[in-house]
Parts: sequence; C-alpha cells; structure tokens
Amino acid sequence: MSRFLSQEAARLAPYTPGEQPTHAQYLKLNTNESPFPPSPRVIKAVSRAELLKLNLYSDPTCSSLCQAVARRYGLQMENVLAANGSDEVLAFAFRAFCGQGKGVAYADITYGFYAAQTALFGLDATIIPLREDFTLCVEDYMDFPGTIVLANPNAPTGMTVPREDIQRLLEANPDRVVIVDEAYVDFGGESCVPMIFRYDNLLVVQTMSKSRSLAGGRVGFAMGSPELIAALNRVKYSFNPYNVNRLSLVAGTAALEDETYFETCCASICQSRAWAAGELERLGFTVLPSRANFLFVRSPKIGGEDLYRSLKENGILVRWFDSPRIRDFVRITVGDLEQMHTLIDQVEQLLDAL
Repeated sequence: MSRFLSQEAARLAPYTPGEQPTHAQYLKLNTNESPFPPSPRVIKAVSRAELLKLNLYSDPTCSSLCQAVARRYGLQMENVLAANGSDEVLAFAFRAFCGQGKGVAYADITYGFYAAQTALFGLDATIIPLREDFTLCVEDYMDFPGTIVLANPNAPTGMTVPREDIQRLLEANPDRVVIVDEAYVDFGGESCVPMIFRYDNLLVVQTMSKSRSLAGGRVGFAMGSPELIAALNRVKYSFNPYNVNRLSLVAGTAALEDETYFETCCASICQSRAWAAGELERLGFTVLPSRANFLFVRSPKIGGEDLYRSLKENGILVRWFDSPRIRDFVRITVGDLEQMHTLIDQVEQLLDAL
C-alpha cells in the first residue's frame, strides 16, 4: 500500500465486482449481464460518423438521451439525469442528499456499492436487517430521519417490495429522500416512476446494463422531481460535467427507441428464469422468488462456496458472497435457455457425484 495514501482512503473497503476473466473461457453467469447483444438499432447508431466525432467532447446535458428517457417514461427533461452507469447516479445522490447530520439507511443484504459509497463519503450508515425470510419491511425504516436507499428488486435476493409500501414510506416523512434503485425492475418488478409527480422526495434510479444489453456502455439515469435532479446536477458539474461519452449517448438513445427488442429480450430472460427455477427446485434447491435477471439459491447437499468453486472448475461462473447470512447461497445470472440447460446439467452431475 502506498505510503502516500490518506488515512481516510486506507480505511475504505471497496466494492468487489464479479469476476471478469480475460483468458479462460467460462459460461458467465456471475455478473447479471444480458445474454443478448445490444439492439440492432444500437449497432447501426454507433456508426463510423459517430466514431469520427470522438475528438469532440460529449454533450454535458446528455440531451438526446434524457429526451429519450423522458419520452419513454412520460416525463419532462427536467425530471431526468443521465450518468455513467447507475453507480454514478448513486454516488451523486449520496453526495447530494447525505452528509453532516443526515445519514443513510439501507438493508444488511443488498447491493454492496451502498456500503462502499457510504465509506467513501464518510457518511453515517444505519444498516437495517432483512427479515428472516429475506423480505424487506418498510416499517423498519419509518422512523429513520435521513436518506433511505432501497434496491427494488433487491440484490442479491431478487425479491421485491410492493409499490404501495414504498408509497407509505414516502408519505410518512416528506422531508427525507427515498432512493429506489430499479436496476432489475424490467424483469417483473413494479416501478415507482409513476409516483414521481406526486412525491418530490422520490428518486428512481435505473440502468441500461441489464435489460437493454449495454453493461459495457455504462449508461444509467435518474428520474425525480426537478429539484432533486437539479441537486444531482450540482454534484455532477462539480465532479465530471462530460460524464457520459459520445458513443454511450448514441447507444443509450437508440436502445430506448427499440421497444420491441427490449420486450423480446426481457420476456426470453423471464422464461429462462422460470424454467431454471423449476429445475433447481426439482434438484432440491431453495430458490428465492426472484423478479430480477438472476436467481438466489441454496442446496441442502452442498454449501455455497463449494458449489461456486465446483462450477468454476467445470467452466461455469456464478457469484458467491462470503457473508454470514448468505454463505450457503449462490447467485446465478439468468442466461438464455441453452445456457440454463448447460448449468442445470452440470449442477445435476455435481450433486450426483456427492
């Protein structure tokens, strides 16, 4: 470790991304990427003409992308902020809505980036445990006065919170911000976007990494009241005004304009999810009720770490979390049906060999 590292940086526990192997060939079911390529409209839009413009800065207002988001969700431009992935939106939000005297609350089992950002910005965090069955109960957050962050569907469980429950949370204290991270909402969740005009303390965060096949493009966006979006822009323009590159702006806009391709891909993933969940249950697994593009599962015959390592040895990557409450689980990204057949065949072989 560098002798020049500050004490604050030395105390950080950075978020650990899923494995991204560059040499060995694996069936990658560990980072919740889409099994499908981007929309044909995206491939056409990222043209030679656009590549030749890379000598120019991108539009700091991200107007084409923000307009596409606004059209898609029935909003105005002032309700939208575009970013370099939803992680950047979350970073802006943590900086804008948390700080001295205003902490943040999130679940004990949820997206690990929340804890990393809390540490990075030196925020006071209140960690609220999920219930024994991994459900998130909004009653547990009602008395918290600061900013609340909910992943809905949650990660890594895939489970959801009903929209009416989030509505009660918003109404209970209009003076606190509730951030709803909807990274996986397009696979069967219930979006809170329709509530934006009624609640000026609601910020909805989405990404194009999952359902729109642009994980490598790093395109995310926030939707909320004009005042919340202005606050995010205040942070953005203090940090990185040109935060979305030219090609990602073009790709994101084109992806939003191809609704048919989007719906087809989502439907296919949901079909694969249902089939794989049924097969894993047939093999004795506990499968949590997922509305995301992954399954969170546990076998009574093999521990989570052993299953993860055994599958990796046989060319399949899944995600295992070394955390007390979920050590026995693995998270499996839902691929296409052929990939799911490969996974189930390998799991069945491993269990038969025990």
